[in-house]
Amino acid sequence: MKKLLSTFIVLLLLLKMTIAQSVCIIKSPDGNTSIEVILNDGMPRYTIKHSGKVFLKESPLGIKTNIGDFSQSLTLFEVSQQSINKTYVLKNIKQSNVNYIANAAVVTFKKDGQKQLSIEFRVSNSDVAFRYEVLPIKDTKVCVVEQEESGFVFPNGTTTFLCPQAKPMGGFARTSPSYETPYTVDDAMGKNGWGNGYTLPCLFREGNDGWVLISETGTDGSYVGCRLLNDGDENYKIGFPQSQEMNGFSSTSAMVSLPFKTPWRTITIGNTLKEIVETTVPFDLTEQKYKPSQQYTYGKGTWSWIIGMDASCNYDEQKRYIDFAAQMGYQSVLIDAFWDTAIGYDKIAELASYGKSKNVGIFLWYNSNGSWNDAPQTPINKMNNQRIRRQEMKWMRDNGIRGIKVDFFGGDKQPMMQLYEDILADANDFGLLVIFHGCTLPRGWEKMYPNYAASEAVLASENLHFGQGACDNEAFNACLHPFIRNTVGSMDFGGSALNKFYNADNQHGTIRRTSDVFALAVAVLFQSAVQHFALAPNNLTDAPKWAIDFMKNVPTTWDEIKFIDGYPGKYVILARRSGDRWFIAGVNAQKETLKLTLNLPMFAVGNTIKYYSDDNQLNGSVNEIKINKKQQVVITIPCNGGVVIENKN
Repeated sequence: MKKLLSTFIVLLLLLKMTIAQSVCIIKSPDGNTSIEVILNDGMPRYTIKHSGKVFLKESPLGIKTNIGDFSQSLTLFEVSQQSINKTYVLKNIKQSNVNYIANAAVVTFKKDGQKQLSIEFRVSNSDVAFRYEVLPIKDTKVCVVEQEESGFVFPNGTTTFLCPQAKPMGGFARTSPSYETPYTVDDAMGKNGWGNGYTLPCLFREGNDGWVLISETGTDGSYVGCRLLNDGDENYKIGFPQSQEMNGFSSTSAMVSLPFKTPWRTITIGNTLKEIVETTVPFDLTEQKYKPSQQYTYGKGTWSWIIGMDASCNYDEQKRYIDFAAQMGYQSVLIDAFWDTAIGYDKIAELASYGKSKNVGIFLWYNSNGSWNDAPQTPINKMNNQRIRRQEMKWMRDNGIRGIKVDFFGGDKQPMMQLYEDILADANDFGLLVIFHGCTLPRGWEKMYPNYAASEAVLASENLHFGQGACDNEAFNACLHPFIRNTVGSMDFGGSALNKFYNADNQHGTIRRTSDVFALAVAVLFQSAVQHFALAPNNLTDAPKWAIDFMKNVPTTWDEIKFIDGYPGKYVILARRSGDRWFIAGVNAQKETLKLTLNLPMFAVGNTIKYYSDDNQLNGSVNEIKINKKQQVVITIPCNGGVVIENKN
């Protein structure tokens, strides 16, 4: 009897081994991060370990199409592995020179006796990524991708830092979702936002073990933009767009030709927030889609709308802002909505010529519409039509316009993602930089599209004008973006105001709660190669000279980033380098004054640095101090205040 029982147990174990098959283990170059791919009863799964601990439990893989469900009933065909070591230069991201080193594997599965699905994995020291390739089946060369099974199962006790996805066709002029909702922080798992999941990227804290950032990269017009969904447990999964986006028009699926590779799912892992903040994975995995038509230049600019609103869109005021930009040494002025009727094309051409005489270029605002929302701002019904769009862009090129800002997109369905790509490609033909607002998250676009400048996709500075609540929470939000939204792509925030009030007379309106030093700090903390700051001509006389001088000289392109300290929603301190100039910037949202001793090895012993700081009443000042033998500086930041340290010129 005992012998029969033992035999039965062995058979059960063998059966279990047959059902749950370890396909392969891919380790990072330093061996500290690994992903194990499993075939569990015909269903592909994976787990991720980091520093010897499980960071993602067994999580689902697979993709469903109208030619087959490639998430189950699969058998292993083959595994191929390779090492990757490549270097690239990209001036418009957080780090200009990148050496990407990773180990990779392609796992190919069969279904019904045929090769039908491959999954490619990449593992670097702090990033794991995967994407699917759907293969042709006999004479079938096209399919519709209906759903991904890609999931992320977190250990118990994980907390979340997430931005809820808005319901479609809501908000101003039925323009949502546009990635402009407030974050919840230090929250429990098992929720689904406002019922529609969460916008990417999504940040998770696994107790004292570390952090995980989930996002995607490489999305273009051949696919949909995705979000993260939760069914009320520890499993978060990739979700396709909501059916009512684009006013309910078009499918939430993706129509593709075979073979087809999906965008990458990225998982950035770290014991600290350093790996999250410093990751370059959105660009490590993508390639340039077309050559630049010219050498694009970035830089600083101003815009009147954030302070003066629609009334400021007139010829005289825009000419005044061009003069202001020239005085600041800035490269551009952004002219916002209604310029076509309030100023007119001929007068815009005059402004462009006037700006050129002062080395100031012009960005022009456009409505993306269309037929997907009710936003009435003009110019409208131009960017959505290729024939009209290209005529408009030719006029811009002929009149020396530098770039465009296109607003009010309709969601993440495939036709909308194609529109983003078409606007970018056409704009490149005419030498125009492109900024997107009221839009989706950029997904590796700085590398994919050489004339791409930035996207909003965040609760940006306009909300500071519209409501006091946004002003009251400005520091809190500023302590989130460097860890979440801005770490995966350029963020066109339009901030760094030095007015006390968000109004042209600087006497009434919403009140800025943050300090002048805070404004300088976020000019460093928020990364975008093109920055249109919320400064106004009156700041030349009513703002501190040291603040204006700093804003004249702060870079917008960076060669290196270093995370120093911080916690999402509480405080953040980063270091950025441009050439041989280092900037250390920090802001504090906590009620208590923050006091820290910073180790700053980038400054040599005895070097003199500029130290911008606030007192407890948020009165700012700048002093010069020398770096001591320990290369340490003690900083204090009151609530709503900031600190900036820079090399002395």
